[in-house]
Amino acid sequence: MTKQAEDLVAEHDKLIEEHSVKAAEYVTRCLMMSGDKRLPLDKIATFRRDFGLQIDFRADWVHRFPDLFRVKKSADGVDYLELVSWNPAWAVTELEKKVLGLTEANDHKPGVLSLAFPLKFPTGFKKVYRIGGKLEHFQKMPYLSPYADAKELTAGSREFDKRAVAIMHELLSFTVEKRLVTDYLTHFRREFVMPQKLMRLLLKHFGIFYVSERGKRFSVFLTEAYDGQELIEKCPLVLWKEKLLSIVGYRGKKRKVRTFSDSSDMETADTKEIDSENENKVIQFDEEGVLDGPEHTLLAQDQVMEVGEVSSAYMDSDAS
Repeated sequence: MTKQAEDLVAEHDKLIEEHSVKAAEYVTRCLMMSGDKRLPLDKIATFRRDFGLQIDFRADWVHRFPDLFRVKKSADGVDYLELVSWNPAWAVTELEKKVLGLTEANDHKPGVLSLAFPLKFPTGFKKVYRIGGKLEHFQKMPYLSPYADAKELTAGSREFDKRAVAIMHELLSFTVEKRLVTDYLTHFRREFVMPQKLMRLLLKHFGIFYVSERGKRFSVFLTEAYDGQELIEKCPLVLWKEKLLSIVGYRGKKRKVRTFSDSSDMETADTKEIDSENENKVIQFDEEGVLDGPEHTLLAQDQVMEVGEVSSAYMDSDAS
């Protein structure tokens, strides 16, 4: 490699090492949110880049924090990362910190929350979406903290679904770029006690989440973390990635397509139905390559979800 490339690799290794303690906190909090207080190592590996974990995290990193978690093999030979001790100071959601200004109080006990989720969507959607007070009702409805025991919740209930929204909000808040491939979330449905039709829930609450497709991959973004296509708060790992892309000369496609921040003509856009999780879904598309990086170079024709689809989803939910 050139001297510049070697310097970039060394810088990245240093940033990953500096981020390791924070990553350990996020992984521990994931264990605290899980039903059995343990997660398969193979599934955690899917979050590796998103959480800023080192490549060989299974060989070294998982053993650095014995006071937080440990590796344990199950009877069927599966390696799990198991919570060692509960940390009350970490049972505070990112939303509680942001809205209520809570700190990591040692005596904090997770329970029922009444915090509204930050919303961000085009104005053309907002007016229709508010019909019948559905949005206001959802925002005002209390819900169980992601860190509280959810065994008493009834699957399919509104309380169950809103807690799932809170868990996904928390998970996305942990990630480096405030986004995840949707398959990674669906892999954790059982561990985090979330609905089976998770994609439908993401699409239904598009003011909180933004779902896009590039090629065959679906990604979900935390809308509050973005100003248009730009991540508002960038950690050092994101800045390093942008530095790398600028050096290699990657600019993405020059073709202008509509994005989440465009609102003038979104309601007239074409739609395309995609079969996912045994039901038809309508997925939003945004500009190719800007958010996902050079590994995603295929983008279909720009398409968005019709407002009527969301309204119908709410009616179907109420009817059930």
